[in-house]
Amino acid sequence: MILSYLWVGFFLIAFIVALIRLAMGDTEILKTLIDGIFDSAKTGVDISLGLIGIMTLFLGFMNIGEKAGAINFLSRIVGPFFSKLFPELPKNHPAMGHMMMNFSANLLGLDNAATPFGLKAMESLQQTNPSKETASNAQIMFMVLHASGLTLIPVSIIAQRVILKSNNPTEIFIPCLMATFVATMVAMSVTALWQKFSRSQWMAIIAVAAIGSVFLVGLTYYLRVYLTNNAATTFSKIVSNGLILLIFIVFIIGGLWKKIAIYDAFIDGAKQGFEVAIKIIPYLVGMLVAISVLRNCGVFDYIIEGMSWLFASMGLNTDFVAAMPTALMKPFSGSGSRAMMIDAMKQYGPDSFVGRLSCVFQGSADTTFYIVALYFGSVGIKKTRYAVPAALLADLAGVIAAIIIAYNWPWSV
Repeated sequence: MILSYLWVGFFLIAFIVALIRLAMGDTEILKTLIDGIFDSAKTGVDISLGLIGIMTLFLGFMNIGEKAGAINFLSRIVGPFFSKLFPELPKNHPAMGHMMMNFSANLLGLDNAATPFGLKAMESLQQTNPSKETASNAQIMFMVLHASGLTLIPVSIIAQRVILKSNNPTEIFIPCLMATFVATMVAMSVTALWQKFSRSQWMAIIAVAAIGSVFLVGLTYYLRVYLTNNAATTFSKIVSNGLILLIFIVFIIGGLWKKIAIYDAFIDGAKQGFEVAIKIIPYLVGMLVAISVLRNCGVFDYIIEGMSWLFASMGLNTDFVAAMPTALMKPFSGSGSRAMMIDAMKQYGPDSFVGRLSCVFQGSADTTFYIVALYFGSVGIKKTRYAVPAALLADLAGVIAAIIIAYNWPWSV
């Protein structure tokens, strides 16, 4: 229901703003809106069709892994913790393994790899959902955690900084990790409050927060003391790409060990890639068109101007405001926020405060509305309950954390 209100709201706001601009003499505004609508509709289809290849590939290997027992193995490993976060799931349910694969891909910034795993996880969770058109608690927790965008290695952001000739492309590595960790913990905690977690469930969350904090401290020390910038970049590339290859090899070896028909298993799983990609087209087109009209009518520009005035009137430093378009766009469009991040680095410089902060914004969360439309749409969920508010609160936490970190981080020039 909330998606319906947001969708209609985007159009109404854009329509009102467009009328005002038309009355003020902007005769091109209507053409801009219509062109944006058509372009977004085409983009929605292109994105969906573009997913066919990667989804076919990964769902094929996922099926090999599932038949080889990899999913059940992962389920047993993460079972003790996931049983706290997802109490509705039966013990060792395959969805736990699917979710673990999704989170693992996200940790390494492998968006394309994470999507098929996530869709498979949502499909598995749907099997235990008693109300097929209403999101279950387990589906909401998974979606919110995924939308929080926990990323260990922001490979694509570092790559963009290299292209734009940053003097230190990897310096946003740790700030991104810190900001996205904050967003994830807030996502988990907010959802836990909504779902009225028990004391034992909260203890599991606290344990994860403690372990994560220790890991961050250790990683920070390793990267800043032992690795040069070039070594850190090489480390990112090897780990991110090596993991994908390792997954494929492990699944194949597992299939040989279990004596399954590996190629047949791959084909059976791969067939689902086309079906899912086609199914999500209406959801993506609808959401991208709504985002387009809101962006092209100039609402984002007005928001930035208003924010600058507000924070300046409060006597606060407004240096961060110029980077806010990336943060504001991130929940709506990954490609849009990426474009705004690149634009900020081009305009202000990749090693400027605004350029760096834009990168941290880009790495602090994921595309909430895209994920809601994609994941819930893939299984026919129409009532998302509190999933969107919880995810947006996590996004807000990531933005605030990014700003605080940027102002206090010892950026090297």
